[in-house]
Amino acid sequence: MRFGHSSDCLDHDPGPRHPESPDRLRAIRQGLSKRHGIAYVEADAIDEAQACAVHDDDYVEGFREFCAEGGGQWDPDTVAVEATWEAALASAGQAVWSAQEALDGADGRETPFAIGRPPGHHAVADDAMGFCFLNNAAIAAQSVLDDGAERVAILDWDVHHGNGTQDIFDDRSDVFYCSIHERGLYPGTGEANEVGTGDGEGTTANVAFPAGGDDAAYLAAVDDVFTPLLAEFDPDLLLVSAGFDAHEHDPISRMKVSTEGYGVLAARVRALAERCGAGLGFVLEGGYGLETLSESIKKVNEVFDGYEPVTPDGEVDGRLRSVIEDVRTAHGLGEK
Repeated sequence: MRFGHSSDCLDHDPGPRHPESPDRLRAIRQGLSKRHGIAYVEADAIDEAQACAVHDDDYVEGFREFCAEGGGQWDPDTVAVEATWEAALASAGQAVWSAQEALDGADGRETPFAIGRPPGHHAVADDAMGFCFLNNAAIAAQSVLDDGAERVAILDWDVHHGNGTQDIFDDRSDVFYCSIHERGLYPGTGEANEVGTGDGEGTTANVAFPAGGDDAAYLAAVDDVFTPLLAEFDPDLLLVSAGFDAHEHDPISRMKVSTEGYGVLAARVRALAERCGAGLGFVLEGGYGLETLSESIKKVNEVFDGYEPVTPDGEVDGRLRSVIEDVRTAHGLGEK
């Protein structure tokens, strides 16, 4: 893999008690430093016009001015400082780099992973929320669509539902948004009956597991829901909104995905992209246990470096299987 990184992303500092800390990027790079041959790319930041491709002009201008005036508490969870504007542009720029590199992957380039921050998937068209200011994955998807791609799929495995990404593309037929997340966590959206509206009906799929979703359940969601839906959708690009806060040791969730499980997930989405003939790129979202975040990304990198992860034993718990069946029913896939 190649990793998109920008030192500007370290300058966004919401404070010593905030979980979305610059130490997240430092921990990732420290973990990857133990691997040989890691390459970093500092891509160009986006400009304001690229942000406005998915966000309202007035919101983007207001966000820029808020930072220029020194920032502060945007909402109870979301804090900006003066440097947050440049950090957000840089983070989105890394995501755009990942998407564009992924589409060019047929020439033998390594799989791109953008490790920017602040994260993006909660940012809606006209507001910041949930630690997010600009929707990195949405901006990246729109950038490649503007450059001629016909269809983009976004697979979000962050433990929180990416309400912003879903809302931005809710009525669009050219972007398929898939999410696995913990039901009941912030922001409280992302149920099975949310399948898109208008022209986008059928291009949203949400697997909202109750607490305790484990490796087997996450893999079943990919295999039994997302794989058949995306194989039919036939995207040019599969972009992973890669949060690692569903880890069994993450401090702010109750899910049970293991470090090895993230390796298996990475292998499955790689196989899914290959089945669709799609480019594959990753964009960092959440993950707030520094060690588990670092180790999980290192495991994903190992998979793309030839490691074969161990698929977990055991059946999917009945209450988790019922969630998968509800999503299959909502999308007309029938009982598995």
